[in-house]
Amino acid sequence: MPALVMLVLGLWRLDRGGMWRDEAVSFQVGRRTVPQIWHLLHDVDAVHGLYYLLAHAVLAVHPGEVALRLPSVCAAAATAALVAGLGRRLLGPRAGLWAGLLYAVTPMAGHYAQEGRSYALVAAGATAATLLFVRAVRGGAWRAYGLVLGVTCWLHEFAVLLLLAHAVSLALARPGRRVWRGWGCAAAAVVLALLPLALVSRGQSAQLAWLRTPTAETAGGLLRTFLGPADSVYWVCLALGCLGLPRLIGRRGEPTCAGVALPVTVVPPLVLMLVSQASPLYVDRYVLYALSGAPLLVACGAERVAGAAERLWGRHRRARRRPASPVLALLGVAAVALAVVHQFPLLRDDRDPGARADDLGAVSRAAGRELADGDAVVFLPAAMRNVALTYPRPFRGTRDVLRVAGAAESGTLYGREAGVAELRRRLARLDRVWVVGDRRLLGARRVPRNPVERAKVTTLWQQFTGREEAVRGMATVRLYVRPVSARPPSAPPRPGRR
Repeated sequence: MPALVMLVLGLWRLDRGGMWRDEAVSFQVGRRTVPQIWHLLHDVDAVHGLYYLLAHAVLAVHPGEVALRLPSVCAAAATAALVAGLGRRLLGPRAGLWAGLLYAVTPMAGHYAQEGRSYALVAAGATAATLLFVRAVRGGAWRAYGLVLGVTCWLHEFAVLLLLAHAVSLALARPGRRVWRGWGCAAAAVVLALLPLALVSRGQSAQLAWLRTPTAETAGGLLRTFLGPADSVYWVCLALGCLGLPRLIGRRGEPTCAGVALPVTVVPPLVLMLVSQASPLYVDRYVLYALSGAPLLVACGAERVAGAAERLWGRHRRARRRPASPVLALLGVAAVALAVVHQFPLLRDDRDPGARADDLGAVSRAAGRELADGDAVVFLPAAMRNVALTYPRPFRGTRDVLRVAGAAESGTLYGREAGVAELRRRLARLDRVWVVGDRRLLGARRVPRNPVERAKVTTLWQQFTGREEAVRGMATVRLYVRPVSARPPSAPPRPGRR
């Protein structure tokens, strides 16, 4: 049932009619050849290499944004089932049902279920590894645990923080040396397998220069996201989660639900936030896999309340005729349904393309209404070329005046552009140019650090005047025209198309 609910919510309005910038990167890189993807990973995005190869296989069947997102939908449904499986193994079928359903209706899970990136797959792999961890502690083999977690870390290297969460769970379970030795060997194998990726991605750390140091408000926001953004849902889940905490430690050598769920929920985000005080690395999607622990912790508290209710019911003289467990299970399902009602506006709004950081589909449609054959186009910053790479139709017949090499052949995400001197020479030949750019840069609200981007902004400010404009969020498609007085005498003005 949790998997089915997650699948329905994931498929609901999956075709939003537009991709945001990170999805667009997945889409355009996934359509490259394997050698071209390999060429790219030498300079950028090595951490996403395995996912790009998966996207390549998926998009080879059908190149579209729905196909790109389907693996995430399936992974989210699998995660909901795995959370239910964990709850069933640690607490019982009733608690497993509640935990799985609660995961499925959490807006954060639904958000990343509809995103063409690796994070939902990482969450599925991490939850599967946690289930295998519980089995191994109880006498199972550690090989499957190490294999699944190793592959998950290659999907995103920050999943390695799950090892720390499992170490805390082991400490709370107090197992014997044999269990510690088995886990230690598996953990060492995971770390060794991850080392090549870690070394390569360390050399590409400049990609994360945009991140900021997390604060106490960041941690509070993540907790609210995990437990439910709606106030009524948040406070109820927080209270139930606190009720489940006294059961952190059980019998010696036996992991408890709270003893597994709390470290999974807290340790990876906390460690990443602490490390980010020195070198910012934290984004909530990097620790999406930690979300799987939160509904389990809430289920621990709910099961404790249900146990108390059963004991009271057992004292009733009709207890044998009317068992309490099915009634309580249905009450828990009804409570989750009530949470859906409270959070339905959030779930609905999240299906709107405007809920993402940007909507490149809308920008491309605006460009299609404005651009004509032969028009000169400049992208500011160069990353805005993502629009043309993902939605090329509106840009056919136009001239990308600053590009010197395409994205695929140059092994870059957005292609290579001319240097500062060549940029100025090329723009000096133009009397009009369309700019697909970031409004903050064009509005002088942010000065680019990159000298090429700074030269674009300076040249547009000094030599051109902005005219027509189509705005889509923080992106704009704006026409810049050189004033008559600024035109060189040897270059008479070109007649405009209007």
